[in-house]
Amino acid sequence: MLSKTDGLFRKMRHWGVSCTAGVMMALPVKTMAQVKMSPAKIDALKTELVKEIDSQQKFTQEMVDMVFSFGELGFQEVETSKYLTDILKKNGFTIEQGIAGIPTAWTAKWGSGKPLIAVGSDIDCIPKASQKPGVAYHDPIIEGAPGHGEGHNSGQPLNITAVLALKKIMEREKIPGTIMLWPGVAEEQLGTKAYYVRDGFFKNVDACIFTHVANNLSVSYGDGGNNGMVSVQFNFEGQASHAGAAPWRGKSALDAVELMNIGWNFHREHMETTQRSHYVIKDGGDQPNVVPSKASVWYYFRERTYPKITQMFKDGIRIAEGAAQMTETKMTYEVLGSAWPGHFNQAIAETMYENIKRVGLPKWSEDDQILAKAAQKEMQNPEGGALETNGLATTLSQLSKPSATPNTGGGGSDDIADISWNLPTVVLRYPANIPGLPGHHWANAIAMATPIAHKGVTAGAKVEAMTLLDLLVKPEVLRNAWEYFNNVQTKDVKYKALISDTDKPAIHLNEKIMSEYRPEMKKYYYDPTKYTTYLEQLGIKYPTVREAAGEGK
Repeated sequence: MLSKTDGLFRKMRHWGVSCTAGVMMALPVKTMAQVKMSPAKIDALKTELVKEIDSQQKFTQEMVDMVFSFGELGFQEVETSKYLTDILKKNGFTIEQGIAGIPTAWTAKWGSGKPLIAVGSDIDCIPKASQKPGVAYHDPIIEGAPGHGEGHNSGQPLNITAVLALKKIMEREKIPGTIMLWPGVAEEQLGTKAYYVRDGFFKNVDACIFTHVANNLSVSYGDGGNNGMVSVQFNFEGQASHAGAAPWRGKSALDAVELMNIGWNFHREHMETTQRSHYVIKDGGDQPNVVPSKASVWYYFRERTYPKITQMFKDGIRIAEGAAQMTETKMTYEVLGSAWPGHFNQAIAETMYENIKRVGLPKWSEDDQILAKAAQKEMQNPEGGALETNGLATTLSQLSKPSATPNTGGGGSDDIADISWNLPTVVLRYPANIPGLPGHHWANAIAMATPIAHKGVTAGAKVEAMTLLDLLVKPEVLRNAWEYFNNVQTKDVKYKALISDTDKPAIHLNEKIMSEYRPEMKKYYYDPTKYTTYLEQLGIKYPTVREAAGEGK
């Protein structure tokens, strides 16, 4: 049970009171005075939202296709951010660029007063995931280039479609409240959301809806079952020398990297099954006949709780220090990203699920299903695993609730979790991709600028717009959301950032890759003034699948 002091602190933070270094300072905020409407009025407005979003399908499709064509990696989402903020600026939003010291990060606000609702989604893509949309086998637009092999091109178009539809109703009905859109920059590196929180951009926000691409319409609450994570690069510095003539004069930084990796791999034997850790060598030297004076290795340390994550981080530092001692090199490290394990809000999730049931899944065409089944067949599971060839989902997901059995299998991470531990948050998953694909892979780009993605984004926008309306005109939803946040979610677990006060976003990441590929990628940016869809611009017949003989059809 919360102490009186803890409960007061939670309420003060919700009301706009900050507590820093033990000194409490009241900040000016507007009293929340929500409009309360009758169920019949709300129902009529939701019907209007659906019609408005349906009427904007061409606008939605253009946004989805445009961001897909940019294909920008984390921290380098320059074209994407400019395109999206230009749309919002033209629609009356106030833009703040470069938040938290991140050039491609921003907020876009519209409205006045409380409640303040944040609406976010990721915008970065995956290395080496370039793929022609609508083609059910590997066929890159540019060989080796990055691409949207997860589907982050679709979330912000969904948000913008939903919010602009809602904005019309808020203006006409004089509904008070403020909407703040924001991007998940460099989510694939878990690189930014903890900095947004640390630097106060969610301090007075009352609730957050986040959207993420999936293969069904769904939402969940409670412990999401994922791991939290710290992303760390270890840098070693030694002494160069001629590797053939005078190797004894060298101190190999690469030896230190290899010894650290050996030490960590032996350490795995004594770690719990929930841990997930992996690394890539970012710098292994220049050429074999020069003892490497510099080398670096990049680690992800994942676990299920804050104490276990921080312990892994400490173990990594200890092993790196040992490798440096053995090789007489110097070691430094830098945090490149972090994420908490996720926990999402019950009251908002239950409200959203009622809207999911009202919207339902899109009506897939025969061509949509042909593409999906062909892609599933192309990416069949290895070693006799169950082969998913059932096409796109036709049965709606159930509301996902916390499991009675804690997850012990480990898994992925998402830094939306840091926001979820600071205010009531849910993730709306929408059906813009194909079930049964590997994830973080070119295959996951197959659907992302096709009618599958366009329909899934439209369905998701309807759910989000309805849920935002509920948050604005049903005061009990936010009241129950904060009750759950204060007295269930954070009753025993308190958020502590995995980044320090002096850590800085790793905005240099992916600069080299994008500088190499961007000039060629620009030739393929979508031009909606000339082409109805990106498929048309690329000259792709939808769907394109393999024939039995193995040739494209």
